[in-house]
Amino acid sequence: MIVLRGDGIAALACGYLLQSAGFGVAVQRTSRTYLPALMLSASSQALFRDILELRDVFSSLPRIQKRVVKWGPSSEPVALPHSAVIVSERFLLEMVQPKLFDANSSPDDAADWTIISSRPLPESVIECGFGSRTATVAPVQLEKGSDSATCWIESLEDGWLFLMPDTSGSGWLMSVGGRLNAHLESSRMIAGQVRELGNPTREFPSFPRTAWPLCGQSWLACGTAALAFDPICGDGTGHAIREAILASAVVRAAASGANVNELLVHYQTRLVAGFKRHLDVCSEFYRSGRMGPWWDFAVESLQEGVTWCNQQLNDAGEFRYRLRGFELEPIR
Repeated sequence: MIVLRGDGIAALACGYLLQSAGFGVAVQRTSRTYLPALMLSASSQALFRDILELRDVFSSLPRIQKRVVKWGPSSEPVALPHSAVIVSERFLLEMVQPKLFDANSSPDDAADWTIISSRPLPESVIECGFGSRTATVAPVQLEKGSDSATCWIESLEDGWLFLMPDTSGSGWLMSVGGRLNAHLESSRMIAGQVRELGNPTREFPSFPRTAWPLCGQSWLACGTAALAFDPICGDGTGHAIREAILASAVVRAAASGANVNELLVHYQTRLVAGFKRHLDVCSEFYRSGRMGPWWDFAVESLQEGVTWCNQQLNDAGEFRYRLRGFELEPIR
C-alpha cells in the first residue's frame, strides 16, 4: 500500500503511475487554496499528456505566444517568442483525479511507502532556505488593447513585476520584493498595461528552499513539500511531474528488490542536482537584473544555495541509477 499525503499534482501523478504499475494507492487529502492561474510550458504540457495518455487537453486554453522583458538598469523592453498556456491548478488536478479509479480515501496506517507532497514532514526534517524575499499576487483588469497572448516582466530597484493575462481583459500581477502598489507606481512598462488593480489574494515566500533530508525509511518528499522554486524561472508544475516520475520509480525499484538505501541516496541526490540547476539559472537572472542592494542580497543568497548543493552532491558521490521510461536501472 502506498499512501499519498497531499492531493497536488506531484502526489496524484505519482499515485497514478504507481497504480498503473499494480500498487494499491491511498490518498490523504489536505485543505488548501488552489492556484487560480499558472503558465504551463510546452514541454510540461507534453509531459503531462504523455504520462496521463491524454490528447488535446490544452488546446482550448488561453495561450501565451510572446513575452516582453524589461530587465536590468536603463534597459528597454524586448519582445521574445514564448509558448505556454494559462491553466488553473484545479483544471490540472481534475485531469488526474479520475485516473486514480480505486484510490482508498481511508489509508491503512501500515503503509509500505508514504509519498509526502503536503506538510507536515517528519519531525527530523528541517528547511534550508536561500533568501528572504516574498511575493504578492493580485487580480488586475487590463487596459483596452493589451495583448492577451503576451506576458510581461520588469525589474525594479527592489524587486520585479510579472503580468500574466488569463482571459481577454483580465489577468494576474505578481510583485516580488517590495510592496505591490509601490512597484506598480515605479513601473515604466507594466503599469501601462494595467487599468485596475484588485485586492491582493495571496502572499507567499518566493525564495528557493528545500526540505532536508528529502527522504527516509519508507517515505519520500515530493512536490512543494520537497522543493520550493523561485517564480522567476516558472514551471514549478514541470518540476513536480518529474519528481513524481522519480518517486514512483524508486518505489517500483524497491519492490523489485533493489537496495533501498541506495535508492534513497539516488532520489535525494537527483532532487538536489535539479535544485542546483534551478539556483544556477536564478543566479543568472538576478545578476543581469542587478540594480542595487536588494539584488546583491538575492545573488549572494543564491550563491549560498549553490555552495550548499555542491557540498551535498560531493558527499553523495556518483549517481547509482538512471531513469529509463518510468523505471530505474542500475548504472554499471
